[in-house]
Amino acid sequence: MNRPKSWNQFAGLTILAIIDLVALFAVLRSEEWLKVWFASYMGALDVVRIIEFALSVALALVLIRIISALIFTITFRIRRGYEAPSLIRNLFSIITFVISFVLIFNSFFPQINLGALFTTSAIFGVIIGLALQDTLGNLFAGVSLHADKPFQVGDVIVVGQGRVGVVESITWRAIKLRTFQNHILMLSNSSVAKEAIEVSPRNNLIARIVFFNTTYSGSPAKTIHVVREAIREANNVSQKITPIVRIHDIGESALNWEVKYWLEDYAKYNDTDAMVRQLIWYAFRRNKITFAFPTRTIYMEHPAATETMQRDARGFIDRLSAVDIFAPLSSEEMSRLTEASNSHVFAPGEYVIRAGEEGSSMFVVHRGSVKVQINDNGTSRSVAVLQEGDFFGEMALFTGEPRTANIVAAEETEVLEIGHEAVKHLFETNPDLVESLSHIIAERRVGLAARAEDPTATHSDSEGILSSVRRFFGLT
Repeated sequence: MNRPKSWNQFAGLTILAIIDLVALFAVLRSEEWLKVWFASYMGALDVVRIIEFALSVALALVLIRIISALIFTITFRIRRGYEAPSLIRNLFSIITFVISFVLIFNSFFPQINLGALFTTSAIFGVIIGLALQDTLGNLFAGVSLHADKPFQVGDVIVVGQGRVGVVESITWRAIKLRTFQNHILMLSNSSVAKEAIEVSPRNNLIARIVFFNTTYSGSPAKTIHVVREAIREANNVSQKITPIVRIHDIGESALNWEVKYWLEDYAKYNDTDAMVRQLIWYAFRRNKITFAFPTRTIYMEHPAATETMQRDARGFIDRLSAVDIFAPLSSEEMSRLTEASNSHVFAPGEYVIRAGEEGSSMFVVHRGSVKVQINDNGTSRSVAVLQEGDFFGEMALFTGEPRTANIVAAEETEVLEIGHEAVKHLFETNPDLVESLSHIIAERRVGLAARAEDPTATHSDSEGILSSVRRFFGLT
């Protein structure tokens, strides 16, 4: 069974302490004989006392290291799972040893005044202080860093301009960083204390942002969904917080995006960023989304483009032909109405129209769906969902009435807007359409009122609507 290094160190110190204690005991037992023996060779010099003092100091040093290992290495590892910072161990050892040395010295040589010895050595102290200026600076800076605890072993830190790495140790002299190129970087405590430090604590969810771009022809709603789903299950990306995909900037030749996600292990952010970029590339390839190139595009009329426009026009004609309110129109009239219509695309959650607004156009859902919302005691409440082929806003088009409800896109939705001028032109060329359309509108209103259980709506509304239509379009 392999034991931790701290246990082996503790065992070695214990053996060393036993040897030192046996030697000291042997000297004490033979003190009288040794004094006589040394006196015959060295005269009045008390060599035995010096040996006993040296062995006592050595024993104190070993015992202090044993106590330090017990408290700051073994106990910390058992209770907290890691060793105490070496700075604490070193300070404890230094202070305890100085106190022990003074006590042992006074017990062996009481006739010597240590205070007088140090006060008469002021010049020597100044010289030592100047020589140890950097060392003492590192020591006190290390004490300050440990007191504030801005980071711990295992955290990723950025010191100053670009010195990045994982903290491996914090000693009384320096901080040891392992860079992401697997280099060892030693930073003195005094220099670190003067720098700005960015800390990414281990075991915390830290956010990262990766940038990418798409062409303007792509759907933003689709891009958001594709990228979010692509990176949601990526290794090291946290499942606790949903990634955020948003437009960062509208560039000269591209939509610039950013995706924000949170990492479980920030020390692996380089590999995770690379994986996220790779997943985005593959997701774009599968879903026919195109990255933008830094180029300028010159649009030229091309047969294929003309064919696409014709295909879209046929699709609009088919869509409007399926709307019952336009059933009386001939093929030629339907074509003119389609040419005068406008196509609009709305993002999910975007308002198409708002209740109370003035308007003179109606809308047909060509792709997607919308929600009809009314104000219910100050709260917006959805009462219906309109799908492809459904229409809304016809009363504003034919009579100029204000909008009666909010219409909100439930998903990315394309609608066809039919304006006042397009219908007025049809009425001027075919006056009989006024009565036919008025009758259809009246029947639609009665049907809607019946579903809403409104007893005030009857077929007699047809004449009133016809008058409103004629008045609104200025027809006699």
